[in-house]
Amino acid sequence: MTNIISLLLGWTLDLLFGDPARLPHPIVWFGKAIAFGEHHLNKGAHRKAKGAVLAVGLILGVFVATWLLRHFLYKLPSLGEGMGVGLDAVLIFYCLAGTTLIREVRAVFLALDRSLDEGRKQVARIVGRDTSELSAQEVRTAALETLAENLSDGVIAPLFWLALLGTPGMLAYKMVNTLDSMIGYKTERYRDFGCWAAHIDDIANYIPARLTALLMIIGFEIGGLRFEISSIAKVTSNLKSQISNLKRFGRNHASPNSGYPEAALAGILDCRFGGPHYYFGQLFPKPFIGDNDRPLTTADMKKAVWVNRLAEIMMVILIIICTFATSFLTISI
Repeated sequence: MTNIISLLLGWTLDLLFGDPARLPHPIVWFGKAIAFGEHHLNKGAHRKAKGAVLAVGLILGVFVATWLLRHFLYKLPSLGEGMGVGLDAVLIFYCLAGTTLIREVRAVFLALDRSLDEGRKQVARIVGRDTSELSAQEVRTAALETLAENLSDGVIAPLFWLALLGTPGMLAYKMVNTLDSMIGYKTERYRDFGCWAAHIDDIANYIPARLTALLMIIGFEIGGLRFEISSIAKVTSNLKSQISNLKRFGRNHASPNSGYPEAALAGILDCRFGGPHYYFGQLFPKPFIGDNDRPLTTADMKKAVWVNRLAEIMMVILIIICTFATSFLTISI
């Protein structure tokens, strides 16, 4: 029960407040540690080995430090369990980014309604590419791609690792994700030094990315289900079509994982994502995800946000069910 309570508390805090901008944030500390290590190690010979030491050391360090802190709190007399649950809830709150992600994507569409320049500046807050020359359609596309990709990175994957390894695993995953977002690029500067960070991130997100895509598709179809035999048959047919679309386009991305949630959303919206982008002044060719190159609208954003929330709720319910099932089996044995 303590695990479920801390999950519900942390998730509710994220729903209500999003990222606490005025409070110290572990991800900021992670970023500073990575920047410090990169500044001192990403030079001279053996950059790949140095990058491996930095990545593995920081990930293990976060896991062990979190485990020790939790162990200490839970072992305290009297209020130890309450303090442990409180710590777990706060850490879960810090690790989830669902509400902030949705706010940022909504802000892009609102800014774009005012002017293209404002839309470009707003979307630059959530993407790593050069946004200065993007068209209105490309700004909307970039925002929705980020919404899909970061549903996996910022919500489903942290919850997955929480279910598997507890809050130490969830914090360690956030370090993995932060490492990849800072040094996991195939540019001249990071190609060797960040390759371990990128590969570890690929492994950590392999299952969560595909799970995210399935939750999006299932949530969308069930969310529109009317309890009639004909509706059930239609939903079954739609699910088959969406999964076929996922198999077709899920691999059309430089990342082995990011294409799957993007392909799921592209199928749901019947639109097209992907294509070549500029990062750090360098053009990276990318295949397209989806067939229908139609104009995107605010209505598409609202539908995508709804799909994100459904997937998030389904993941939380799935963890609660698995927790109860595991507890029941443990008691039975």
